[in-house]
Amino acid sequence: MLENYFPVLVFIVIALAIGVLPLVLGKLFGPNRPDDRKCSPYECGFEAFEDARMKFDVRFYLVAILFILFDLEIAFLFPWAIILKEIGTPGFVSMMIFLVILVVGFIYEWMKGALEWE
Repeated sequence: MLENYFPVLVFIVIALAIGVLPLVLGKLFGPNRPDDRKCSPYECGFEAFEDARMKFDVRFYLVAILFILFDLEIAFLFPWAIILKEIGTPGFVSMMIFLVILVVGFIYEWMKGALEWE
């Protein structure tokens, strides 16, 4: 019964080795040259201030949300491209409608200036 799980155990061991081995090798053989910039706190592209409740620009969130939105929508293209021959014309037309909506949203964001950075 347990011999059926041996390939899973081998896979887990190999995955852990691939994940942990570069970290260990980097720590042992990599250069360690800390300086002020590397050790300084970094958050949202600007230096931290005294008050943790300070206001900061919403553009950081806007750019992140737009990236996630367009990135996830483009991820729908890969499975569609794989089964395009199987779904035929209705699948092609529905994806074109989807892409038109995506492009209209992108143009809207562009015209509103959400992609501009000052």
